[in-house]
Amino acid sequence: MKRFWETAEAIAQQDGWTILLDGKPLRLPGADAAASGFTLPNAALAQAIAAEWQSAGGASGGEMTYDDVPLTRLAGTAQLRVAAARDAVVAEIARYGESDLLCYRADQPQALVQAQHMQWQPWLDWAAETLGAGLQVTTGIIHVPQPADALQTLARAVAAQDAYRLAALGVLVPSYGSLVLGLAVAHGALAASEAHEIATLDERHQASFWGWDAEAEARMQRVAEDVAMAGRLIDLVAA
Repeated sequence: MKRFWETAEAIAQQDGWTILLDGKPLRLPGADAAASGFTLPNAALAQAIAAEWQSAGGASGGEMTYDDVPLTRLAGTAQLRVAAARDAVVAEIARYGESDLLCYRADQPQALVQAQHMQWQPWLDWAAETLGAGLQVTTGIIHVPQPADALQTLARAVAAQDAYRLAALGVLVPSYGSLVLGLAVAHGALAASEAHEIATLDERHQASFWGWDAEAEARMQRVAEDVAMAGRLIDLVAA
């Protein structure tokens, strides 16, 4: 769409912060027409979203798409989708605990076995010690059932997140293939980009021998960008 505003700014209100485009409240596509605008929980997030809109489309009159405002889209997902279907979102995210990437290890080569243990085991230990969820480890790809109490504990940890963190987890957990890594990021114990490095250990190990396929490398870069934005949302909500 064509840019129609000169100035985007974050304004404090009684119930939070809102974004004004030339003095008019920003409204999200699909939002209730009766809603007063896009209300955000704190100054840090509101100012970051205002900055997106200030730069979107370049100078006044330029073309922009919602790809230019990824933080807005993710915060909007939290407000319009996650909040409206919270239980379903929690259940969908929590299911990743049943087949968490960190639980499935290689049996060879030894270098990969050791790397997986060094990079993955500390986060399973974190889940056991911090969340109280001890998961079982196996070798190969055959599914190993996890203890029911551990899965219930992980589900409660997901349910404890607010809508913004749930929206972020909806990006992080499928990208990582790991609920544990996603929860570590949500708890502030691990940076989103660092968790992406840990989750892509196998791919990077293979690439060290065979090099990167251009398509696979581009796909990984896109995922890294999505992960970074989700991590940024978590950081801004916590600010």
